[in-house]
Amino acid sequence: MSDGSPREWRFYLDDMIDFAGKVQSYTEGFDQIRFQASGITYDATLRNLELIGEAAKHIPAEIRADHADIPWRMIIATRNRLIHGYLGIDNDTLWSIIRDDIPELLPRLLELKRRHYPD
Repeated sequence: MSDGSPREWRFYLDDMIDFAGKVQSYTEGFDQIRFQASGITYDATLRNLELIGEAAKHIPAEIRADHADIPWRMIIATRNRLIHGYLGIDNDTLWSIIRDDIPELLPRLLELKRRHYPD
């Protein structure tokens, strides 16, 4: 922000929701082999997974503690592993994140938003 004020955490939550939705959208209809060979889709998905973790770092500690059903530390650690490419990227783990973790994460994030910022 140009005025130097910190960005409200709810905007990071919205980002996480948006990025998770993109991961699901980008990989819809893919199997692991097709995903791994997809080039741009692979890269875009990886980037959005990194961004989920980056946004998670900006959610206040007290909010993360109050919503321990969301694996905050794992989300942030996954971002670090992906962005730094530690020992390469394990495509089996990556596919598990896409197919198992993101579909579980998204409703939890939406519930957190609903509880703190009802429309």
